[in-house]
Amino acid sequence: MTRVFSRQALRYRWLIFWILSLGYLLVFFHRLCPAVVAVDMMRDLHAGGGLIGLLGSAYFYPYAIMQIPAGLLSDSWGPRRTISSFLVIACGGSILLGLAPTTSWAVTGRVLVGLGVSTLFVCTLKVFSQWFHAREFAYMTGIFMAMGGLGSFLAAGPLAYVSTWVGWRSSFLLVGGATLLIALLVGLLIRDTPEDLGKREQTTPAETVPATFSLGKGVRTVLAEPAFWPFAVWFFCNSGIYFSFIGLWGGPYLLHVYGISKAEAGTILSLSAVGLMAGSPLVSFLSNRVFRARRPVLILSSIISLCLLAPLAFATDSLPLPALYLICLGIGATNGSVVVVAFTAVKELFPLQIAGTATGLINLFPFAGGAVLQPLLGYILERNGRVAEIFATAGYTKALFILFICAALACGCSFLMRETFGDEGSGR
Repeated sequence: MTRVFSRQALRYRWLIFWILSLGYLLVFFHRLCPAVVAVDMMRDLHAGGGLIGLLGSAYFYPYAIMQIPAGLLSDSWGPRRTISSFLVIACGGSILLGLAPTTSWAVTGRVLVGLGVSTLFVCTLKVFSQWFHAREFAYMTGIFMAMGGLGSFLAAGPLAYVSTWVGWRSSFLLVGGATLLIALLVGLLIRDTPEDLGKREQTTPAETVPATFSLGKGVRTVLAEPAFWPFAVWFFCNSGIYFSFIGLWGGPYLLHVYGISKAEAGTILSLSAVGLMAGSPLVSFLSNRVFRARRPVLILSSIISLCLLAPLAFATDSLPLPALYLICLGIGATNGSVVVVAFTAVKELFPLQIAGTATGLINLFPFAGGAVLQPLLGYILERNGRVAEIFATAGYTKALFILFICAALACGCSFLMRETFGDEGSGR
C-alpha cells in the first residue's frame, strides 16, 4: 500500500522515531557497557577472565535466539506491546546486575538484559515501514543506526566517568531506571500504524507480493542459498571483533597493558562510537551513490579492518596512544558501521516474501560472534596468567591475534559475496 499521510501523522511519526531511537541508544549501551567497568567487576565479584567473558557474552545468547521470534511477536502481538513488555525485562536485568552478589547472579542479569532488548530492532523496522514511505526508509534507518553509535559513545567515556563517581553498581541501577522510562514512553505513546492514531490514512492500491512462503520454507530457502554463507561468516567475524574488543576486552587491554586511567580508556573506546555515527551514513552514501554497488564497500571496509587489527596483534604493547585512538575510531567506522550495507545486501539476495526471514537469520551471526569470542578471549587471557589482577601482555597478544584471524576470514569472505545492488527482491 502507498500511504498518503495526514498532517497529524506526519508530525506524530517524528515523536515515534525519536522515542524508538532513544530505545536503540539503550540497546547499544547495554551491549557495550561492560568494557569500561570489566576490571571493577572482576575485582568486586572475585571473577577471572573466563567468567567475565561469559558475563559479557551472556547478553548475546538470548539476543541471537530471539531474532526470528521477535519478528513473529511483532506480527502477532504488535511492535508497541512487544517492545514495551520486553524493555521491562531489560530494566529488571540491569537492576539485578547492579545488585548481584555473585557472578552467577550478574550473568543472570545480563541474560535478562539481552532478552529484554532483543526485540527492539526488528519491531522498530516494522514500525518504520508503516510510518515512513519506502523512499524514506533507508535514510531513517541510517539515522536510527547512528543513534546506536551514540549509545556506544555513552557506554565508553561517559560511563567511565559516572562509574568512577558512583560505582559500577549504581551505574547499572541508573541505567535500569532509564530503560523503564523508555518502556513507559513506548507503551504510552507509540502507535504501530497511522490507523492506530485515530485517523484512518488515505491509501491507494499498490501491487502487493503474495505471501507464498511459510516460515519453515523461508528458512530452508535462505539456508540453502550458497550466497548467504559468505555473508554469515563475515557477520560472525566482523561483528565478533567489534563486540569483543569495543564491547568488553578493549577496556582491560588499555588499562593493563598501557596503564592508563579508566577515564582515558573510556575516551579512547568512545572514538569507536564517533566512527560508527559518522560511518553509518557514509558507507550508505558510498554504496548507493558512489560505487552504486554493495560488494566494493564491504571489501574495502574488510581490508581496512584487517589493517587495523594487525598492529594490535603484532605490536600489542608498543603502540603510541594516538594510534590507539585511530584504531578505535577505525573499528567503529568499519566493523561497526558497514553492517548497514551488509544487511541491505542480504535482504536483496532473496525475494521480498522472505526478506524478513533472511534478515532475522543473518542477524543471528553477529551476536553469535560476540557470544563465542568474548569468553574465548577471556579464557586465553586467564590461561596466560595474571599478576595482581592484571593479565599478562602475552595473553593479550594471543587474544588479539585471534581477532586478527577473524579479520582475515572476514576479508576473504567479502571477496566471495554476490553483488546485489539493483536486484532487491529478485532472489537471483
